[in-house]
Amino acid sequence: MYKVLLVDDERLILDGISRIVDWASAGTALAGTARNGAEALERIAELAPDIVITDVKMPVMDGLQLVEKASEAYPRIRFVVLSGFGEFEYASRAMQFGVKHYLLKPTNEHKIVGALAELIAELGQEERREAFLQQMKTEMDAVMPHVKEQFLKEFVTNKTFGIRDWERYRQLFKLDYDYRVRLILFQLQAPFEFEHLFAIRNIADDVLAQPLLSTTIGDHVLLVIREDEDGESEGLQRKLERIRDIFQDYYKLKATVALSEPDHITNARGLYKETLSCLQYGFYVEEGSLITRRDTLLPSRDDSFAFDEERLCMAVRSGHLEEAEAALDEFIGGLKEAHLDIGVAKSYVLQQFVALIRLCEPGRMGDYYRRIPALVELTTLHAIQSFLEEAAKEIARWNYEQNVNKHGAIVRKVIAIVEAQLGNPELSLNRVAQEMLYMNADYLGKLFKKETGEKFSAFVTQSRIKQAMADIAAEPDVKIFELAERLGFGDNPQYFSQIFKKYAGCTPSEYIRSLG
Repeated sequence: MYKVLLVDDERLILDGISRIVDWASAGTALAGTARNGAEALERIAELAPDIVITDVKMPVMDGLQLVEKASEAYPRIRFVVLSGFGEFEYASRAMQFGVKHYLLKPTNEHKIVGALAELIAELGQEERREAFLQQMKTEMDAVMPHVKEQFLKEFVTNKTFGIRDWERYRQLFKLDYDYRVRLILFQLQAPFEFEHLFAIRNIADDVLAQPLLSTTIGDHVLLVIREDEDGESEGLQRKLERIRDIFQDYYKLKATVALSEPDHITNARGLYKETLSCLQYGFYVEEGSLITRRDTLLPSRDDSFAFDEERLCMAVRSGHLEEAEAALDEFIGGLKEAHLDIGVAKSYVLQQFVALIRLCEPGRMGDYYRRIPALVELTTLHAIQSFLEEAAKEIARWNYEQNVNKHGAIVRKVIAIVEAQLGNPELSLNRVAQEMLYMNADYLGKLFKKETGEKFSAFVTQSRIKQAMADIAAEPDVKIFELAERLGFGDNPQYFSQIFKKYAGCTPSEYIRSLG
């Protein structure tokens, strides 16, 4: 129902029109009446009518003044003006205020109902138009974020997009033109779900207080933010670190962040390429790092990298895990220091991996070769080091077991001789080789080192100190000089104490006291 306010200074007319018009059948309801324009304005503010039927000539404020003031304050109200015969100048003025219905007194029910019907149709059409526009606005508001996303994606990746395209979309998105921006590119740790991309966008929206534009491009999240007027970047970096930390806390995934230098938004394509380059540099840092262009300015120095694949292979072949880990750290550290092109760095990595594979259990060589595609796909040197470390440990353990099981008869004889001759101060590799086994001393030394991983002299010294520690544990009151003489150090207990401390970390006396 549309509400109607009836205004006339004559009581008979007010009562007559109020009674004769079937307001409900006309789709209306008589909300109230007023005796002049001033009173009508008060009633309009109180009742909010849709239609006002008003006389022209009234005291205090006439009908035309009412129409003028009410139209200005309440432009949606429709008016029907009542006037006596011959008052056409009033009709002319009323039309200036948009009044379309002017009825001469005395009027009747049918004319009023007809005027109401036309006004109701007009109001209904206006409401439908407004509802349509509101629906369009709602739909546009809903689709606008997707339009912005697609525009940003095309603008930074499509070379056909230029300044004219930016100007057109700038007006559509109501974006300012004369300020600099930064681009932020997030790369998530694999494997991740597509929903994680939206999660980090939502976190970034909260922390950065709504970026200007954002989108997803492949497995990256791209944000455009306005550059701080003071150019202060440390605060921005702290915010980016906070985004990264919140995301990792919630989803247990790392996010590497690339931050561009500031520039005009029309150079967004160049800034996007800059962030991609930063992410490529992420190969040399751990996942979850924040990378800027300044981090990538170190020149590549291919000639500074001395690659020696045998350094790691020798340790793995002998089965020494600690030595293998040290060699791998040295290899990876050299790649970082040289700051090679990523393709070149990966070629060295593959060369080292293939060299390791040759040392593995023959039946598993195919398994290791099938790991190569996964190795090539790794995006950081840190991940590559973990990959190589796992393989190196597996192969080193296998080699260690083989070495233990393959101690030949000759090496077993040498070990037995050492165990029996610990107290002999004349025990040496030359004496064992020439006088006991009748072999070349150099060959025996290499064979012993290859199969045990230790030099003969070091093995003898370690064996003597281990025996000394066992003797001390069995005889806490044993004298130091007695131990020295018993274990082949002759009458030089001071030298014995020095060697004992080197291997045991404390002097024999300190060791004796520690057992007490």
